Amino acid sequence: MDLTAPHAADSHDLIRVHGARENNLKDVSVEIPKRRLTVFTGVSGSGKSSLVFDTIAAESQRLINETYSAFVQGFMPTLARPEVDVLDGLTTAIIVDQQRMGADPRSTVGTATDANAMLRILFSRLGTPHIGSPKAFSFNVASISGAGAVTVERGGQQVKERRSFSITGGMCPRCEGRGTVSDLDLGQLYDDSLSLNEGALSIPGYKTGGWNYRLYTESGLYDADKPIRDFTKRELHDFLYREPTRMKIAGINMTYEGLIPRIQKSMLAKDKEGMQPHIRAFVDRAVTFTVCPECEGTRLTAAARSSKIEGVSIADACAMQISDLAEWVRALAEPTVAPLLASLRHTLDSFVEIGLGYLSLDRPAGTLSGGEAQRVKMIRHLGSSLTDVTYVFDEPTIGLHPHDIQRMNELLLRLRDKGNTVLVVEHKPEAIAIADHVVDLGPGAGTAGGTVCFEGTVDGLRASGTLTGRHLDDRAAVKDTVRKPTGALEIRGATTHNLRNVDVDVPLGVLCVVTGVAGSGKSSLVHGSIPSGADVVSIDQAPIRGSRRSNPATYTGLLEPIRKAFAKANDVKPALFSANSEGACPTCNGAGVVYTDLAMMAGVATTCEECEGKRFQASVLEYTLGGRDIAEVLAMSVTEAEEFFGAGEARAPAAHKILERMSDVGLGYLTLGQPLTTLSGGERQRLKLATHMADKGGVYILDEPTTGLHLADVEQLLALLDRLVDSGKSVVVVEHHQAVMAHADWIIDLGPGAGHDGGQVVFEGTPAELVATRSTLTGEHLAAYVGAGCDTAAR
Repeated sequence: MDLTAPHAADSHDLIRVHGARENNLKDVSVEIPKRRLTVFTGVSGSGKSSLVFDTIAAESQRLINETYSAFVQGFMPTLARPEVDVLDGLTTAIIVDQQRMGADPRSTVGTATDANAMLRILFSRLGTPHIGSPKAFSFNVASISGAGAVTVERGGQQVKERRSFSITGGMCPRCEGRGTVSDLDLGQLYDDSLSLNEGALSIPGYKTGGWNYRLYTESGLYDADKPIRDFTKRELHDFLYREPTRMKIAGINMTYEGLIPRIQKSMLAKDKEGMQPHIRAFVDRAVTFTVCPECEGTRLTAAARSSKIEGVSIADACAMQISDLAEWVRALAEPTVAPLLASLRHTLDSFVEIGLGYLSLDRPAGTLSGGEAQRVKMIRHLGSSLTDVTYVFDEPTIGLHPHDIQRMNELLLRLRDKGNTVLVVEHKPEAIAIADHVVDLGPGAGTAGGTVCFEGTVDGLRASGTLTGRHLDDRAAVKDTVRKPTGALEIRGATTHNLRNVDVDVPLGVLCVVTGVAGSGKSSLVHGSIPSGADVVSIDQAPIRGSRRSNPATYTGLLEPIRKAFAKANDVKPALFSANSEGACPTCNGAGVVYTDLAMMAGVATTCEECEGKRFQASVLEYTLGGRDIAEVLAMSVTEAEEFFGAGEARAPAAHKILERMSDVGLGYLTLGQPLTTLSGGERQRLKLATHMADKGGVYILDEPTTGLHLADVEQLLALLDRLVDSGKSVVVVEHHQAVMAHADWIIDLGPGAGHDGGQVVFEGTPAELVATRSTLTGEHLAAYVGAGCDTAAR
């Protein structure tokens, strides 16, 4: 027996993928080394996520789910097998994606990371006075008590006994653990100087003479000719708060109900997204959210706030900046809870290490940016004892200043050095540089992508001549001449979140970039302090809401002019050309696929045999415009459709204008009928930008528009921003990308640090001045970036 031969168990050092065909992948085969850091690059839409998330990670998760019993699998999400011939050498995959955390009002940074759970145990053990178990410190547990008779079977006889129970929870009874209470501003509902007969009500749908209005004028509970301000206490109560009462009004049996509960049921109980614009505007005006007066926004009962450790309550601890809280916990020396303190210290130190020390544990999870949410999820894995795990990251450098990217790189390398396989989808050259292995997909996006252009080392990528390789060392040069501002938006005394009484003038008529390390107060300044009037169009990173029936054509309003053009050309009604309306295939209801539920096995989606996935009835497809039917038009890419609707028989100026805007933001490769659920985060944001470009605003505020953009696409984005400014708009961009900073006319740099170490303007001026002075962290990184590229100015 040869003792030098490697052990058979050590021969599985590769994850082998053969014949991957998910989404736009064209029979892709790659071999990925295990226990190394592999970066996947390529233009937006080239198939990176399809390979990493929808193929490798999805199959790993599906195989793990299959190890459970059929009974347990019935409670788990069903996952279909990816379109791939061979997947070999997989290990357990842990996905750390950019999905925003749920916006549940009771979800905070503390509850999402178990830091709160540890603090609650700590206070239940050490807090004085002692008020109860850890539940007494939880704002998700309400206090409850009860008593009554219960029937117990004992010795073959049924015996009745009296039992009582009580649970002491920490939830503030007034706001139910939300920290805020909503109130209706009565001044927005009616004018109290007028009587009801004079038209006092100013609520949408309550027109004088309509049934909603007559319910109040003819109820007989008060005088409809008397000004509301002169109502007695009893009359006002009947008008505003009376519980539902059956009565005859104008000879008809009706239910009378006070104005406030009626509005709460009819308007406030509905999803805001689904409201008509005028009703949504009314709700925005009439509903005010104020800090709960009883718990002062802490979400906790008075008892939970009264129990303290060294003068600090759990509410104080959660409100502290995490870096300060870590110091406070470190100073606690209590041998009885030593293991708990060690775990809590480790969790809090991980926050600081990952660059989130500026957050506080009571920060609502829904307010975190995509990048912050991803880093909060990472904290759970940093202290893990698991090895030989595959960690999958989706652009972990999003929302990070160049200074913070170095930190993130160290963390990724540390995960690798513990013996894990780390797969990263990434565009930033600083993050690509640390890869042991690179897989470059392309060459284009959508149908022009889906093939492997290069596999190998970073140096090999540089020399490869692929689109990523050519642009890897691109450096934008600082502009020689900058535009002159035409005016200024004045911000005075801004104190949102961590801003410290900031006074700054945001110049108008130019490209202004607001930058600074993560947590320095950029979003607070731009979104929280610039008055969002009729002239400001704000495009943030909030997710687009849409089902698999929504697509770029429906979202941008493009389908409307297309349907009208088809209807006009064929002299039929427009509703026929909608797969969600009369034109839908009856078998699949216009979905294009038929879903079969296979109980505990993965559900199967099969292409509808009736319409062959086209989503329309056969009779609708007989109507054509310019020789194409509606299904063929929806299968076109934006670029093709732009040409099709631009001239000739199918000329439709309204449709052409929308397509032009989509092309401008770099989405020329998307097909018009592609479901919104298949778009990446960066694609969705650019789709939102294309939609908002038609808005009549003078000031555009963009939140990190380079998210998910390949180096080659950044140039196209800069050209678009230039066009916006040249057309007379003012553009304010919150951004970390150095190419955008170098291209700006004016930079506002916030800092110097994050959290309470930030919140000040540390520099305002032109990029050239920032590079010359190098007075801030941003200045140093920008100078290094521009310095490296003086010889290769932006191509």
